[in-house]
Amino acid sequence: MSDMQGSSRRTVEAYSDPRCVAVYDALEGLQRSDLKVYAAIVEEFDADSVLDVGCGTGTLALMLARQGCTVTAADPSSAALDVAQKKSDAEGVNWVHGTAPDVLPIQVDMTLMTANAAQEISADRDWAETVSAIHAALRPGGRFVFESRDPAKRAWESWTKEKTRQVVEVAVEGQVESWVQLRSVDGDTVVFDSPTIFQRDGERIDATSTLRFRSRESLRQSLESAGFCVDEIRDAPDRPGREFVFVARKV
Repeated sequence: MSDMQGSSRRTVEAYSDPRCVAVYDALEGLQRSDLKVYAAIVEEFDADSVLDVGCGTGTLALMLARQGCTVTAADPSSAALDVAQKKSDAEGVNWVHGTAPDVLPIQVDMTLMTANAAQEISADRDWAETVSAIHAALRPGGRFVFESRDPAKRAWESWTKEKTRQVVEVAVEGQVESWVQLRSVDGDTVVFDSPTIFQRDGERIDATSTLRFRSRESLRQSLESAGFCVDEIRDAPDRPGREFVFVARKV
């Protein structure tokens, strides 16, 4: 499939291209056990209102709304929000086009950042502004829960076509091939491509992402500087031993 003749090829920023975003859920899989973990954390802390920062195509936001939470979901990708807002029960979520500061003023019991959302905020200033805005959005005692990969595990070393390639069947598009390919590593900043090839017309779209692999201690310091107390750093059930799950409380 990837060697089709006469196909077009273009490079875009991750989550910016509507065609790629439209097949995101199919490539990620429908079960999303990683998100069910966060739905359980919301129940664990009896959070009635939740802010989902970097909500993407809205899978977690809708999951939480269906379990009775008041949900605000924000994402800077208009393409992702277009997909989210077309899903069943989407009217039960308050969708915001933007980042954490764009949701203010708001008061919620818990804020979540799942998948790559926290690591995609690569600039220190942007991360500090995000954490500060989340602190402002939480009620006293509210929790900020997010995940970030442990840099010591060097996850990027396995980001090759051979180890990550998948082919899925997508309605309308037919078979879609995708994989992850490392581009560069500069300190704790990692750049990679996610090529997606559409069998229907042979188009290849390379979506480029930049992730920041912050250390456990630097994340803790950034939270404490913003007024959080880090209560726990849990293991991620779907990536045991490879990821931090921070549970921070507004004090």
